[in-house]
Order: sequence, then C-alpha cells, then structure tokens
Amino acid sequence: MPELLSEHACFGGVQRFYKHDSTAIGLPMRFSVFIPPNAAGASLPALFYLAGLTCTEETFMTKAGAQRVAAELGIVLIAPDTSPRGANVPGETDAWDFGAGAGFYLDATQQPWATHYRMESYIHELRELVVNELPVDGNRIGIFGHSMGGHGALTLALRRPAAFRSVSAFAPIAAPVQCPWGKKAFTGYLGADESTWQEHDASALMARQQSAPFPGGILIDQGLADKFLAEQLYPEAFEAACAQAGQPLTLRRQAGYDHGYYFISTFVEDHLRWHAKQL
Repeated sequence: MPELLSEHACFGGVQRFYKHDSTAIGLPMRFSVFIPPNAAGASLPALFYLAGLTCTEETFMTKAGAQRVAAELGIVLIAPDTSPRGANVPGETDAWDFGAGAGFYLDATQQPWATHYRMESYIHELRELVVNELPVDGNRIGIFGHSMGGHGALTLALRRPAAFRSVSAFAPIAAPVQCPWGKKAFTGYLGADESTWQEHDASALMARQQSAPFPGGILIDQGLADKFLAEQLYPEAFEAACAQAGQPLTLRRQAGYDHGYYFISTFVEDHLRWHAKQL
C-alpha cells in the first residue's frame, strides 16, 4: 500500500496525496488521488490526468477545479508526478523543458537517463497499483492531459489502447518530432535515430492506424491565444492523421484562451462529462 502523505475533505469526497516506491522508476514517486463520496466498497471509473512541463502531482488537483464535477459523476481522479525526483542525473535540473519535471511519459533508452527516466512504464505501474489498492474498476479507466501531458495521454492511449477506454487532451504537443520541445526531449532520452521518435509521436502513431482505435471519439481543446500553438503544438497534424485513419476527433479551437490553467479550468467539466459517457 502506498504511504498516505495527506488527505483533505473535498466536495463530500477526499483528496489524497501518496508516496510509494516505484519498481519502474527505481525511486520513490508521488501521486494524487481524488476519491468521490460514497466510494466505500464500490468499483468506480477512473481518469488519469498527465500534467505538463514543470508541473507535479499537485498541479491539476489545486488548479483545475475538477473535483466538484468528479464528485457528482462518481469518477476517481489520479494525477502522477511528471518525472522522477532525486535521480541525481547530471544536468537534470539545468533546463525547465528537459529532465526533472519533464519526463515526457516515455522510457528513456539513452544513458544516463535510461536508469530512472521510465515514465511510460511508471504510468502503467501506477495504473495497476490504483486498481489493486483503491476503489477503481480496471475496465473503466480513461486518460487525459495537458501540453506534455496531452502528448503523454494521446501516445500512451495509442500505444496500449486496451489500457484506456477513453482519451482527451488540452493543448497537447501533438507532433513532437516536428517541434523544439519534442526534438530536444527525444534526442536526449531516445538518441539521434529519429525512427525511434515516431513511436512516441501521436500524429505519427495515428497516421498508421488501419481503423479508428477509439471509435467513441477523441476530444481536444486548443486555445487560439496559446503562445506555444504555432511553434510547439501542431494540432493540425493530429487532425490530419485522424482524418486519414478514420478516427472521430472533436478538435475545439477556443478563441482568446491561452496555454494555462485558466483555460483548463474553463473546459475541464466538458472533458469529465465526455469521459463519463464512455466510462
């Protein structure tokens, strides 16, 4: 059982923060969980939220305002940290967009990162942990995320569609092989062979699908005042890949909204209700 660090009454349910020893990472990891009211003895649908660059397991729970709707819908919310902490890899804190707080939800293959920077394996380890230890139905789990975490949600869902029944994203890094954030992370974590990068690019993964992996649809919200839109995010690439694969996609371009949590908190209720219909 993970170690309970703190808990807080919240909309009739409970907001908890945990720490546990991760086999995948080889270090202690933290995650947060919101458990809705009346969960005792129940087996509830759950939604993983993957946060973006520089964030932690606390960011979504304190900034998005999602617990009220999750309590109403009876959905467990789970938010992991965004990278290992304390790996002591040289240079891991030198940049805000690589290393600590920037694990990119993949398993690094290049040293010195490969030992601990194994976030894809960690998310699946955490998935098993919450199914075994919390009131979570393993057959009703969805995933969503923001920016780097939107990249993570899309790629993890496409790489293992049996693990997640539904997927959505806020301003995801939708084609990381084309953008500076992705090129920097993939070069460092995966090496110079760009063919390996394709395995962690949502647009590339979607383009090679023979049929829609999520026939219930994928939901993406993208702010049009997002300063990262043109250079880093490429939602149009994912949109084209979905059209090619026959994957239903609702891509909502939201005028006036930027990249931050004011944007996320505005539309998070839509995402929770959208996932609830599929879970």
